Amino acid sequence: MWRSLGFTFQTICMRIQIKTSVKSPWKEVISGFDEKLFLLLNPPFPPVRLRRFDGCRKDDMVELELNFLLFKQTWVSEIVESAEEEGGFYFVDVGRKLPFFLSKWRHRHSIRQKAGGTEITDDIEFQTGTLLTDGLFYPILWLQFLYRKPIYRKVFNTA
Repeated sequence: MWRSLGFTFQTICMRIQIKTSVKSPWKEVISGFDEKLFLLLNPPFPPVRLRRFDGCRKDDMVELELNFLLFKQTWVSEIVESAEEEGGFYFVDVGRKLPFFLSKWRHRHSIRQKAGGTEITDDIEFQTGTLLTDGLFYPILWLQFLYRKPIYRKVFNTA
């Protein structure tokens, strides 16, 4: 009925974008995006067990087990895009199997050369299923990605 009246409903993705400047050159930063860094970037809660980490290139997979104390959830992401660009690199992971509280996940990691170093951007789009729960999860996810900034700086400020 709504379509016949000219209305369409689209679901809205929440978006979080956090940028971090580091001193290391971009190629060094890319080579540091490994399993060790991945584990360092996870906040203390929920504890994460890494079941699989293929890397950060197209068709690679990452599988996690999130431990919420009373229950566990599996998260599987696939790297669907990756490319070297002039002065940088990016890769995009998309959630293939998500914890119960997420219905959609797309995370673009961008690593770009900037004056005096590199800028790392975490650009996340997510949905939980309702606007209310999207709004409730936004600050939680924002804080979890803000948690990465000092880690990126500690690991990549070696130049």
